[in-house]
Amino acid sequence: MLWLVNRLVTGALTRGAKRAGVSQGDLRLLKEVVWAIFIVLAVIEIVNVSGLTSEFTVLTISGIIAIALTLALQTTLTNVISGVLVILEGSVRTKDMIQFSGITGEVVKLGLRNVWVQTNDGNLVIISNSQVATGPLINYTAKERLQAKL
Repeated sequence: MLWLVNRLVTGALTRGAKRAGVSQGDLRLLKEVVWAIFIVLAVIEIVNVSGLTSEFTVLTISGIIAIALTLALQTTLTNVISGVLVILEGSVRTKDMIQFSGITGEVVKLGLRNVWVQTNDGNLVIISNSQVATGPLINYTAKERLQAKL
């Protein structure tokens, strides 16, 4: 059952990421993260089914691991989750002309953690996905695409 869920989630995220123009390296990272989550869930399920330890012990250990990882990777996880949401929404894609916090330019790279924007004067601005997801963003070139989703 977990394998099927993993395949469905990985497939949906891969299709959305490819549509958004995510680089191959970030796409590979996304697949690895989904597989790591799958493996952790599979190990916990195997331990629960085999009866090697009590449910309380498994929950305690997994809770401690989850808290430690969440605290250690809080900023990165926020940006990755925001990146997945931005990709799935399709609000920003490569070659879109955007304005964000006074910065105007073309999206040249859309990654899991950052959006890379090349300004009109040739500078490269890197904006974290958590800011893109929460901040006011103007997308000049995606009007028809975005209105079709409304």
